[in-house]
Amino acid sequence: MITDPQVLEFIAETQATYPDETNGAGIDENRRHYNAMCDVFRAPRPEGLQVEDRAVGGVPCRVYGPPSAVCVIYIHGGGFVVGGLDSHDDVCAEIADAAGLQVVSVDYRLAPEHRWPAQIRDVESVWQALDQPAVVVGDSAGAMLAASLCLSQRGQRQPLGQVLIYPGLGGDGSAASYRDNAEAPLLRTADLGGYQGALHGDDPVTDPLARPLHAAELDGLSPAFIVSADIDPLRDDASEYAVRLQQAGVRVQLRNEAQLPHGYLRARRTSDRARLSFQAIIAAIIRFANEGA
Repeated sequence: MITDPQVLEFIAETQATYPDETNGAGIDENRRHYNAMCDVFRAPRPEGLQVEDRAVGGVPCRVYGPPSAVCVIYIHGGGFVVGGLDSHDDVCAEIADAAGLQVVSVDYRLAPEHRWPAQIRDVESVWQALDQPAVVVGDSAGAMLAASLCLSQRGQRQPLGQVLIYPGLGGDGSAASYRDNAEAPLLRTADLGGYQGALHGDDPVTDPLARPLHAAELDGLSPAFIVSADIDPLRDDASEYAVRLQQAGVRVQLRNEAQLPHGYLRARRTSDRARLSFQAIIAAIIRFANEGA
């Protein structure tokens, strides 16, 4: 399914420190391997970029760049179980530098120590504490939280735009991508159940914020830029959500990245495909910010 040598090299380098079976390991081992993998790919911050760790709305955050009229709220991925301020530090730093906007990275509480809805409550607290318009951006689990934030604020103040990067949005596993990409590199369909179990335990998932794809009403939400990885079980969550948003009258742009797997943001410096996708993501952020300004 993947023939691009740059992408294949990225996959091999990722699996050298974070092999596929680690997703099914214990929480501590999973986090240790994930952090080691992120360290391999972490790039230096742009020179001179101002960075500060501080609480926003009582939630630990990392803030990149000076205050700007419009800011970016970034919500990291990691299946709600792994990741944090360091895992996506370089991504946030590069967005702040390229877009010329302050970026607020949210260190929301992780499962299984903190079950749902702790994660969306942290994101809501940051949103409510900010006194300027914002574009909300997230990847993977963070993309679901970005979509959930917009849903939670329906009928109230909305973000200027929602940028959802290879999102998991609560698909029920019936879409083709869950079958076609069941053994995809870097994220397998079987891995998703483990992450959901950590987040919800044995409780049935009834909160629409935990499954944006199945929310009853989507009208009035922020315009969306949604990007999916073609070699990813979650691919069709993105396209199905785009259709539902369009049907609700929400402006949407959907982009599917051929030959790229889940988590490809870390390949943006070594893969032409990933770099172009990251550039499109930054362009969407800038576009939403300019429209809002």
